[in-house]
Amino acid sequence: MALRERKPITPGQRGMILQLSDDITRSKPKKSLLKPLKKRAGRNSSGRLTVRHRGGGHKRRFREIDFKRDKHGVLGSVFSIEYDPNRSSRIALIKYSDGDWRYIIAPNGLKVGDEVSSGKDVGISVGNSLPLNSIPTGTLVHNVELTLGKGGQIVRSAGNSAQVLAKEGRYTLLRLPSGEVRYILSDCSATIGELSVPDHKNIKLGKAGKSRHLGKRPSVRGSVMSPRDHPHGGGEGRSPIGMPGPKTPWGKPALGYRTRKNKSTDKFIVRRRYQK
Repeated sequence: MALRERKPITPGQRGMILQLSDDITRSKPKKSLLKPLKKRAGRNSSGRLTVRHRGGGHKRRFREIDFKRDKHGVLGSVFSIEYDPNRSSRIALIKYSDGDWRYIIAPNGLKVGDEVSSGKDVGISVGNSLPLNSIPTGTLVHNVELTLGKGGQIVRSAGNSAQVLAKEGRYTLLRLPSGEVRYILSDCSATIGELSVPDHKNIKLGKAGKSRHLGKRPSVRGSVMSPRDHPHGGGEGRSPIGMPGPKTPWGKPALGYRTRKNKSTDKFIVRRRYQK
């Protein structure tokens, strides 16, 4: 995936780094796989703001993505590679031999006309979905299940992949994109290959308006707020934090404070992502 810079004829284009869309083969999505997407602007069902810095942005429609890949034994052909405004990677429209149409998240290197399938006995090729116990050691995978039958839950963003390290009993050892190494049940499925748009991390928006188009509202530093709005606020001029450790706007520890609460799955983590 290539990147390019704009000729800086405006201030907003001076620092902009764009991603080329030459891999996209179709501009209009499949109508039967679209759903309306209501904007929540960071608010819960009570209307209370629970996630800051969200709101506005371009109108979107949701593409139904097949994360389960449960069309076992049915051969599918890649009809098109498309842009999805709801995720960072590309999506691929698959036409199955039984007449069904589905979207999958597109791995890097998947092209129009390629064949994909899922099941225990399918080949180890890009885009095929298999149980982890059927995938050789060292293979790069994405769209990995954590709970059997629930569909892919992790390794779904642009350029990411996990690596199969070893098989031990009922479990497979995976190295995740964060550097964490953990066991996952070998009956859970994963898709072969790394995800498309590996240069997504190198994109520079160039101006504030681009962020607003994506539905991101401005973020303000706590140190420039008043004391009633943020623990870091107040003081004359530029003031230090003045407390043991940085805090969130609600007084909780921030920047490095670990918030993981799911202790029931700690036994599956061999190496934490902090131990790099």
